[in-house]
Amino acid sequence: MLEQLFGSKTRVKLLQLFLNNPQQPFYLRELARELKSQLNSIRREVANLEQIGIIKSAQTAEAEQKPTRFKKTAKKFFLADSNFILYPELKALLLKAHLLLERDFVKQVERLGRVKLFILTGVFVGLEGMATDMLLVGSVNHQRVDRLVKQFQKELSHEINYTVMSLKEFKYRKDITDRFLYDILEGEKIVVLNEI
Repeated sequence: MLEQLFGSKTRVKLLQLFLNNPQQPFYLRELARELKSQLNSIRREVANLEQIGIIKSAQTAEAEQKPTRFKKTAKKFFLADSNFILYPELKALLLKAHLLLERDFVKQVERLGRVKLFILTGVFVGLEGMATDMLLVGSVNHQRVDRLVKQFQKELSHEINYTVMSLKEFKYRKDITDRFLYDILEGEKIVVLNEI
């Protein structure tokens, strides 16, 4: 199944788009425009993903105004099937794979200042609804972090919530067993750098 799943670049782009926008319906032509791909290639890969069960199709009735009457037509659109058994794992796998491809992002974050702790959680490990997706502890330039994260968000096609703390604030929050911090430290995470 994995060979069938990751057999083409178009398929991976479609997976990223559908999994990063699970509630968003897409039409075939819209997908072709969005991904700048051939319509036939999109049609083939969408059929493959639908057959596997990762995405599902639905029809919507749309009234087209004609000079003399209204004619109802059904348009087929596609969206991610969040009930697919491997949905969370696929989402996490794609995010991790994207992060590996974007090692440059990690290196750029580490060069933003004196980073002592760099943790990725939330969307990077397939968890939705976390208070933060990235924790940076140390002395860093907040404006440069913001610019870098915004740039990476565009490449990832997903919003990234991040938190920056000074080492003093981190130690204080750890000492008072701050719930926000302990949710990160005890939860699922990727520790990129730890010099604390």
